[in-house]
Amino acid sequence: MGLAVEMRAGQVLLVLLAASVVMSAKDPLLNVCMDAKHHKTKPGPEGMLHGQCAPWKDNACCTANTSSEAHKDQSYLYNFNWNHCGVMPPKCKRHFIQDTCLYECSPNLGPWIDPADSSWRRERILHVPLCKEDCEEWWEDCKDYITCKENWHKGWNWATGTNRCPWGSMCRPFTQVFPTPKDLCEKIWSYSYKYTTEHRGSGRCIQMWFDPTQGNPNVVVAKYYAWKKRSSPVRMEDVTPETGRAACAVPWLILLLAPVLLTAGWGSYGWRSL
Repeated sequence: MGLAVEMRAGQVLLVLLAASVVMSAKDPLLNVCMDAKHHKTKPGPEGMLHGQCAPWKDNACCTANTSSEAHKDQSYLYNFNWNHCGVMPPKCKRHFIQDTCLYECSPNLGPWIDPADSSWRRERILHVPLCKEDCEEWWEDCKDYITCKENWHKGWNWATGTNRCPWGSMCRPFTQVFPTPKDLCEKIWSYSYKYTTEHRGSGRCIQMWFDPTQGNPNVVVAKYYAWKKRSSPVRMEDVTPETGRAACAVPWLILLLAPVLLTAGWGSYGWRSL
Protein backbone atom coordinates (compact mmCIF):
# COMPACT_ATOMS: atom_id res chain seq x y z
CA MET A 1 0.00 0.00 0.00
CA GLY A 2 2.76 2.44 1.03
CA LEU A 3 4.74 1.64 -2.15
CA ALA A 4 1.70 2.31 -4.37
CA VAL A 5 1.10 5.70 -2.74
CA GLU A 6 4.74 6.60 -3.12
CA MET A 7 4.58 5.74 -6.81
CA ARG A 8 1.47 7.89 -7.32
CA ALA A 9 3.05 10.83 -5.50
CA GLY A 10 6.19 10.40 -7.56
CA GLN A 11 4.12 10.54 -10.74
CA VAL A 12 2.47 13.76 -9.56
CA LEU A 13 5.88 15.24 -8.90
CA LEU A 14 7.08 14.33 -12.39
CA VAL A 15 3.98 15.88 -13.96
CA LEU A 16 4.53 19.12 -12.07
CA LEU A 17 8.17 19.23 -13.03
CA ALA A 18 7.32 18.57 -16.68
CA ALA A 19 4.69 21.31 -16.61
CA SER A 20 7.21 23.81 -15.25
CA VAL A 21 9.62 22.94 -18.05
CA VAL A 22 6.91 23.40 -20.70
CA MET A 23 5.89 26.74 -19.23
CA SER A 24 9.50 27.95 -19.36
CA ALA A 25 9.85 26.77 -22.96
CA LYS A 26 6.77 28.76 -24.01
CA ASP A 27 7.60 31.94 -22.13
CA PRO A 28 5.73 34.72 -24.02
CA LEU A 29 8.47 37.21 -23.14
CA LEU A 30 11.22 35.30 -24.91
CA ASN A 31 12.07 34.96 -28.59
CA VAL A 32 9.22 37.17 -29.82
CA CYS A 33 8.62 39.97 -32.30
CA MET A 34 6.60 43.02 -31.40
CA ASP A 35 3.44 43.90 -33.29
CA ALA A 36 4.74 46.88 -35.23
CA LYS A 37 4.94 48.28 -38.75
CA HIS A 38 7.65 46.15 -40.37
CA HIS A 39 8.20 43.27 -37.93
CA LYS A 40 7.66 39.63 -38.82
CA THR A 41 5.02 37.79 -36.81
CA LYS A 42 7.64 35.45 -35.37
CA PRO A 43 11.45 35.37 -35.41
CA GLY A 44 13.43 33.05 -37.61
CA PRO A 45 16.57 32.76 -39.76
CA GLU A 46 16.93 35.14 -42.68
CA GLY A 47 20.02 33.73 -44.36
CA MET A 48 21.36 37.18 -45.13
CA LEU A 49 20.73 40.58 -43.60
CA HIS A 50 22.27 43.80 -44.84
CA GLY A 51 25.29 45.52 -43.30
CA GLN A 52 25.00 46.34 -39.63
CA CYS A 53 21.87 44.20 -39.22
CA ALA A 54 23.82 41.03 -40.12
CA PRO A 55 24.41 39.94 -36.48
CA TRP A 56 20.72 38.99 -36.25
CA LYS A 57 20.57 36.89 -39.44
CA ASP A 58 20.32 33.54 -37.61
CA ASN A 59 17.18 34.59 -35.72
CA ALA A 60 15.56 37.84 -36.73
CA CYS A 61 12.30 39.77 -36.55
CA CYS A 62 13.22 41.72 -39.69
CA THR A 63 13.41 40.75 -43.34
CA ALA A 64 16.40 41.27 -45.63
CA ASN A 65 14.54 44.13 -47.31
CA THR A 66 13.89 45.88 -44.01
CA SER A 67 17.56 45.53 -43.05
CA SER A 68 18.60 47.12 -46.34
CA GLU A 69 16.20 50.04 -45.93
CA ALA A 70 17.52 50.63 -42.40
CA HIS A 71 20.81 51.80 -43.91
CA LYS A 72 19.33 54.47 -46.19
CA ASP A 73 19.31 58.17 -45.36
CA GLN A 74 15.61 58.36 -46.04
CA SER A 75 13.97 54.99 -46.49
CA TYR A 76 10.41 53.85 -46.99
CA LEU A 77 10.41 52.41 -43.44
CA TYR A 78 9.37 55.67 -41.79
CA ASN A 79 10.33 58.42 -44.27
CA PHE A 80 12.63 59.69 -41.55
CA ASN A 81 15.35 62.14 -42.54
CA TRP A 82 18.52 61.89 -40.44
CA ASN A 83 19.86 65.04 -42.14
CA HIS A 84 17.22 67.44 -40.82
CA CYS A 85 19.89 69.87 -39.57
CA GLY A 86 22.56 69.27 -42.17
CA VAL A 87 24.39 66.09 -43.11
CA MET A 88 24.76 63.67 -40.20
CA PRO A 89 28.40 62.52 -39.88
CA PRO A 90 28.93 58.83 -40.77
CA LYS A 91 30.40 58.05 -37.34
CA CYS A 92 27.15 59.29 -35.77
CA LYS A 93 24.82 57.79 -38.35
CA ARG A 94 26.16 54.27 -37.79
CA HIS A 95 24.71 54.36 -34.25
CA PHE A 96 21.26 55.28 -35.55
CA ILE A 97 21.50 52.48 -38.10
CA GLN A 98 22.47 50.06 -35.34
CA ASP A 99 19.62 51.36 -33.20
CA THR A 100 17.23 50.69 -36.10
CA CYS A 101 18.64 47.19 -36.61
CA LEU A 102 18.17 46.37 -32.93
CA TYR A 103 14.60 47.68 -32.96
CA GLU A 104 13.57 45.97 -36.21
CA CYS A 105 15.52 42.70 -35.95
CA SER A 106 15.98 41.69 -32.31
CA PRO A 107 13.80 38.85 -30.93
CA ASN A 108 15.14 39.57 -27.43
CA LEU A 109 13.12 42.65 -26.46
CA GLY A 110 10.10 40.79 -25.12
CA PRO A 111 10.44 41.85 -21.46
CA TRP A 112 10.12 45.50 -22.54
CA ILE A 113 7.32 45.29 -25.11
CA ASP A 114 4.50 47.64 -24.18
CA PRO A 115 1.14 48.48 -25.80
CA ALA A 116 1.31 51.46 -28.16
CA ASP A 117 -1.53 53.82 -28.98
CA SER A 118 -0.51 54.49 -32.55
CA SER A 119 -1.93 54.22 -36.05
CA TRP A 120 1.15 52.41 -37.37
CA ARG A 121 2.01 50.00 -34.55
CA ARG A 122 0.24 48.22 -31.73
CA GLU A 123 3.33 47.65 -29.59
CA ARG A 124 6.53 49.47 -28.72
CA ILE A 125 9.53 48.96 -26.43
CA LEU A 126 9.88 50.86 -23.17
CA HIS A 127 12.87 51.21 -20.82
CA VAL A 128 15.14 48.68 -22.53
CA PRO A 129 18.33 48.73 -20.39
CA LEU A 130 21.13 49.63 -22.79
CA CYS A 131 24.72 48.90 -21.86
CA LYS A 132 26.77 51.83 -20.62
CA GLU A 133 29.22 51.59 -23.53
CA ASP A 134 26.44 51.68 -26.14
CA CYS A 135 24.98 54.91 -24.78
CA GLU A 136 28.29 56.62 -24.18
CA GLU A 137 29.80 55.74 -27.58
CA TRP A 138 26.59 56.84 -29.30
CA TRP A 139 26.74 60.21 -27.55
CA GLU A 140 30.48 60.64 -28.09
CA ASP A 141 30.23 59.98 -31.84
CA CYS A 142 27.22 62.29 -32.27
CA LYS A 143 28.15 65.18 -29.99
CA ASP A 144 29.40 67.30 -32.91
CA TYR A 145 26.15 66.92 -34.86
CA ILE A 146 23.29 69.41 -34.55
CA THR A 147 19.56 68.83 -34.13
CA CYS A 148 16.43 70.85 -33.42
CA LYS A 149 14.55 68.37 -31.23
CA GLU A 150 15.00 66.36 -28.05
CA ASN A 151 12.24 63.81 -28.75
CA TRP A 152 12.53 62.41 -32.26
CA HIS A 153 9.39 60.30 -31.93
CA LYS A 154 6.94 63.16 -32.35
CA GLY A 155 6.46 66.86 -32.97
CA TRP A 156 8.06 67.09 -36.42
CA ASN A 157 6.74 69.10 -39.35
CA TRP A 158 5.57 66.43 -41.83
CA ALA A 159 4.07 68.85 -44.38
CA THR A 160 6.42 67.62 -47.12
CA GLY A 161 5.95 63.94 -46.29
CA THR A 162 9.24 63.67 -44.43
CA ASN A 163 10.29 65.03 -41.06
CA ARG A 164 11.50 68.62 -40.90
CA CYS A 165 12.21 70.82 -37.91
CA PRO A 166 9.07 72.38 -36.40
CA TRP A 167 8.38 75.98 -37.27
CA GLY A 168 10.30 78.30 -34.97
CA SER A 169 12.77 75.68 -33.76
CA MET A 170 16.52 76.13 -34.08
CA CYS A 171 19.25 73.64 -34.88
CA ARG A 172 21.56 73.37 -31.87
CA PRO A 173 24.62 71.27 -30.97
CA PHE A 174 23.85 67.77 -29.72
CA THR A 175 25.57 68.60 -26.44
CA GLN A 176 22.99 71.31 -25.78
CA VAL A 177 19.99 69.19 -26.67
CA PHE A 178 21.44 66.07 -25.02
CA PRO A 179 23.92 67.19 -22.32
CA THR A 180 24.74 63.61 -21.27
CA PRO A 181 24.69 60.09 -22.75
CA LYS A 182 21.75 59.35 -20.45
CA ASP A 183 19.76 62.23 -21.98
CA LEU A 184 20.42 60.95 -25.48
CA CYS A 185 19.55 57.30 -24.86
CA GLU A 186 16.42 57.95 -22.83
CA LYS A 187 14.86 61.04 -24.38
CA ILE A 188 15.46 60.66 -28.12
CA TRP A 189 12.89 57.85 -28.57
CA SER A 190 10.41 58.61 -25.75
CA TYR A 191 12.19 56.42 -23.19
CA SER A 192 12.36 53.35 -25.40
CA TYR A 193 15.80 52.91 -23.84
CA LYS A 194 17.07 53.24 -20.31
CA TYR A 195 20.62 54.28 -19.50
CA THR A 196 22.41 51.84 -17.20
CA THR A 197 25.83 51.51 -15.58
CA GLU A 198 25.93 47.84 -16.56
CA HIS A 199 28.67 46.81 -18.97
CA ARG A 200 28.65 44.73 -22.12
CA GLY A 201 28.97 41.05 -21.29
CA SER A 202 27.42 41.49 -17.84
CA GLY A 203 24.21 39.70 -18.79
CA ARG A 204 22.26 42.63 -17.34
CA CYS A 205 22.04 45.04 -20.29
CA ILE A 206 21.05 44.92 -23.95
CA GLN A 207 23.86 45.38 -26.46
CA MET A 208 23.28 47.18 -29.73
CA TRP A 209 26.73 46.07 -30.86
CA PHE A 210 28.00 42.50 -30.59
CA ASP A 211 30.09 39.92 -32.42
CA PRO A 212 27.72 37.26 -33.82
CA THR A 213 30.54 34.69 -33.93
CA GLN A 214 30.41 34.76 -30.14
CA GLY A 215 26.65 34.29 -30.04
CA ASN A 216 23.94 36.83 -29.25
CA PRO A 217 24.53 38.11 -25.67
CA ASN A 218 21.01 39.56 -25.53
CA VAL A 219 19.44 36.09 -25.29
CA VAL A 220 20.73 35.70 -21.73
CA VAL A 221 19.77 39.28 -20.86
CA ALA A 222 16.17 38.74 -22.01
CA LYS A 223 15.96 35.52 -19.97
CA TYR A 224 17.18 37.32 -16.86
CA TYR A 225 14.68 40.18 -17.14
CA ALA A 226 11.84 37.85 -18.10
CA TRP A 227 12.53 35.87 -14.94
CA LYS A 228 12.79 39.10 -12.95
CA LYS A 229 9.47 40.32 -14.35
CA ARG A 230 7.77 37.04 -13.44
CA SER A 231 9.26 37.22 -9.95
CA SER A 232 7.81 40.69 -9.30
CA PRO A 233 6.82 42.15 -6.85
CA VAL A 234 9.35 40.06 -4.91
CA ARG A 235 12.72 41.57 -5.80
CA MET A 236 15.69 39.22 -5.95
CA GLU A 237 18.40 41.45 -7.40
CA ASP A 238 21.33 39.25 -6.50
CA VAL A 239 19.88 35.87 -7.42
CA THR A 240 20.38 34.43 -10.87
CA PRO A 241 17.39 33.04 -12.78
CA GLU A 242 18.83 29.55 -12.62
CA THR A 243 19.47 29.47 -8.88
CA GLY A 244 16.29 31.44 -8.22
CA ARG A 245 14.19 28.85 -10.01
CA ALA A 246 15.98 25.99 -8.31
CA ALA A 247 15.47 27.53 -4.90
CA CYS A 248 11.83 28.42 -5.44
CA ALA A 249 10.58 25.48 -7.46
CA VAL A 250 11.13 22.75 -4.88
CA PRO A 251 9.35 24.51 -1.97
CA TRP A 252 6.35 25.26 -4.17
CA LEU A 253 6.19 21.69 -5.41
CA ILE A 254 6.46 20.42 -1.86
CA LEU A 255 3.62 22.71 -0.78
CA LEU A 256 1.48 21.46 -3.63
CA LEU A 257 2.28 17.87 -2.80
CA ALA A 258 2.00 18.26 0.98
CA PRO A 259 -1.62 17.00 1.26
CA VAL A 260 -0.78 13.93 -0.80
CA LEU A 261 2.42 13.25 1.09
CA LEU A 262 0.86 13.69 4.52
CA THR A 263 -2.11 11.50 3.62
CA ALA A 264 0.26 8.84 2.42
CA GLY A 265 2.16 8.99 5.67
CA TRP A 266 5.39 10.16 4.02
CA GLY A 267 6.29 12.04 7.16
CA SER A 268 7.27 8.72 8.69
CA TYR A 269 9.61 7.92 5.77
CA GLY A 270 11.53 11.21 5.98
CA TRP A 271 12.29 13.66 3.16
CA ARG A 272 15.31 11.69 1.93
CA SER A 273 12.89 9.28 0.31
CA LEU A 274 12.09 12.10 -2.14
